[in-house]
Amino acid sequence: MSHSTVVTFPSGSLVESAHVVGVHPAEAGAVVVLDRTPFHPVDHTWPDQPGDRGALRVEGVEVAVTEAVMAAVSDEGEVAVGADIPVKRGAEGWTWLVGHRVESLPAALAAGAVAEATVDAERRAGLSRGHTACHLASLALDLAVADLWRKDPGSDALGNPDFEGRANQTSFIDEGGAVDEYRLGKSLRKAGFDTEGFAASLAEREERINAQLAAWVASGASSRIEVDGETIVDRRRWVCGLPEGTASILCGGTHVSSLAEFASIRVSLDLTDPQLLVMSTSVVPA
Repeated sequence: MSHSTVVTFPSGSLVESAHVVGVHPAEAGAVVVLDRTPFHPVDHTWPDQPGDRGALRVEGVEVAVTEAVMAAVSDEGEVAVGADIPVKRGAEGWTWLVGHRVESLPAALAAGAVAEATVDAERRAGLSRGHTACHLASLALDLAVADLWRKDPGSDALGNPDFEGRANQTSFIDEGGAVDEYRLGKSLRKAGFDTEGFAASLAEREERINAQLAAWVASGASSRIEVDGETIVDRRRWVCGLPEGTASILCGGTHVSSLAEFASIRVSLDLTDPQLLVMSTSVVPA
């Protein structure tokens, strides 16, 4: 198992024929590794987008894939899966793989077998909308709070002050949108952000974000994933041709091919804890 898994999800692929290169026992069932796969795995270091679900079919036998996960094999032969991987993705001395969690393991699903891998298309579409909406909401948030910076925090993908990059703590994407948390603590104030001014104008900021998102959805802008290579460890970027300019963000997830796939994207801002902004993004598909 000397080669990293070839992944075809960046192009939107949902079905691939592949060879089984490894089967690893797990607490419930097993983790199956293929030489190539359309499945997008949840990232073990930044698990914002859940892994794809679907099925593997071998010799007429179909087994459900409950989750696609990252897996890695060290040069010494140590196999690690998901949260048990002790290093960041791409670390030297490891081969990077996509694992497919299955609860049952038919005899035919063994190393060397040819398997058809099929992703749950409806769920993939929902997660792709959620991930694209998450990026758009963060760019709209950066723009909506740009006037609250007294120092330069660096720029986001559209050249606006990078609130997202400075303050984001967690991000979780689902089929209906996303939830992001931003820390508004002492370090952000020291970096030059007016947290008091933000709190005092929260409703206005939310309106600005939603107006910007409505304009972007109306533009029907193109959206795509650019890749540096074909394996799971190669860098990928989300690229969107917005009216204000082309945004390019390093991202390992899946995305829509056009903003015309949305009927609407809206956010709500919650500052119940004055040091923690929670931005909930909701998607209505076209």
